This record gives sequence, C-alpha cells and structure tokens, in this order.
Amino acid sequence: MTGATVGIGVATVLRLAGAGFDVIGTARSQQKEDGLVAAVGARGRSLRTVVVDGAVFLCRGDGRGRPGGGVWALVNNAGVPQAGSIEDVSDEQARHLLEVNLLGAMRICRLALPQMRQRGGGRIVNVSSGLGRVPWPLGGWYSASKHALSALTHCLRVEMAHAGVRVSFVEPGAFATAMLDRAVDDLVAADRGGAVGYDRSRALFGAVNAHVPGPEPVARTIEKALTSPRPRARYTVGFDARLLVPLHAVSPLWLSDWVKHTVSGLPRKAPARAGVVKEWA
Repeated sequence: MTGATVGIGVATVLRLAGAGFDVIGTARSQQKEDGLVAAVGARGRSLRTVVVDGAVFLCRGDGRGRPGGGVWALVNNAGVPQAGSIEDVSDEQARHLLEVNLLGAMRICRLALPQMRQRGGGRIVNVSSGLGRVPWPLGGWYSASKHALSALTHCLRVEMAHAGVRVSFVEPGAFATAMLDRAVDDLVAADRGGAVGYDRSRALFGAVNAHVPGPEPVARTIEKALTSPRPRARYTVGFDARLLVPLHAVSPLWLSDWVKHTVSGLPRKAPARAGVVKEWA
C-alpha cells in the first residue's frame, strides 16, 4: 500500500493487518515508518515497510505463505492536493502532483502486474476522489489528476480481466485527514495577497475537516474491494460524495457554476468600472 502512514493509508493498513493480510506499506521517512510499525505492532500484528524518496513506489512481496509467490494485491493511495487557482499553480507544482497522483500510481501498477499474472490473479484498488467527478475551484489540478486516474483504472480493469486481475477504484468524499490541512497550506503559499476566493476556501476546507468523520469508512471499503468475490468497478464512499456526484452529473453547467461560485466566494462577474467601453469580438 502506498501512502500508508497518514489518513486513509494508516487506517487501511491497520484494518488489513488486523484482518490477517501480510501488508507492505510505503513511508516517506524513517520517522513515519517507525510510527506506522509501532501502531500495527500495538495490535499484535507485523508489518513490512519500504522507505521511499520521491514519487516512484515499488514494493515487491517475497511471497512467504502465499501460493505462487509475488504481490497479490496493490492499493494506490499516495496523493497530494496542490490547491490553488489554475493561474497560481506553476508547471513544476502541476508536474509533481501528476507524478504522485497519476503517473506514480500507474507505474507501480505496471511493476506489480507481471507478478499478479504469474500468480494467476490479483487485486488492484486505486484511491481516487469524488472531486475527480465534481471539479472544484482552486483545486482544479487535483480534480484533473483524480479524473485521469479513474479513466486509466477503468481501462486497466478491462485490459487485465483475462489475467484474473480485478481492478477497482474508490471515490472518497470529505473525510478528516491531513489532506485538507495540506490544501489549506497550499492556499496560504499560493495566495498572492488578496487573491479572490482564497480566504473563503481556506475557511471552507478548515470547517469541513473539523466536522467530517475519520477515514475508517474508506478503509472498510478498500477491504471490501480486496475481499469480495465480485468486487465492484467503483465504490463511492461518504454521504457528500454519494449525493454530489450524481447531482453534478445531471445538473446543467450554469447551475453547477452558480453553486461553486456561491460556496467558494468567487464572484461571477467582473466589477463595473467607469469609463470602460465594452468591446465586441
């Protein structure tokens, strides 16, 4: 499991380890690795960890106790938010987000698939987001990465069915994790001083994080995707995601835009200025 040391990741690792899975988790530092190992050990379970640097993740199981050997299941959870307006997010920041949220996930899928094919089957669960289908202002790059991850996961599911590899993706709504805190930090760093909508968005993200439940429902859903005899292609988790995703799909764009303008505090029209002559293209 990638992104194993915080939020959805640590909740899922604890749940899978408690269910008897032989878990390998990735960590970005020795300190995070030690904390995760201690948390799992406190529940009487063992955990193998891999400390990684950068956005390239590779975990190879040694197959101990597993018929056929090799990796049986992969959960791609690692992600970064990179909040900010399209105008304020640099090319470097956008590339880093896509490397972690999209390319890194697909890279480890490619690395794990030969082992799954050799075993005669396996499971892949990619953690997407409800924002992949409901793009949100000041989070456009994050929504784009998750939308692309969902599309690639759909294709991978069809491509690998003949090899017995079941592929699903999970779309969480808002849950209390460090992701929203990092998004607030991104907005603070990207704010050029009085940028429109930033103050309202920071307050919104903070309020949401303080009132939504923890990530345990997502961990339960990931376990279900790994253990169900017939896993679903898509799991949407959280009341907000189950409500907003279908509403967004059937709502006209003008209504969707109005809601997003209203909630985010972004004005719909430019302020009137005296002496300005309207130009017609």
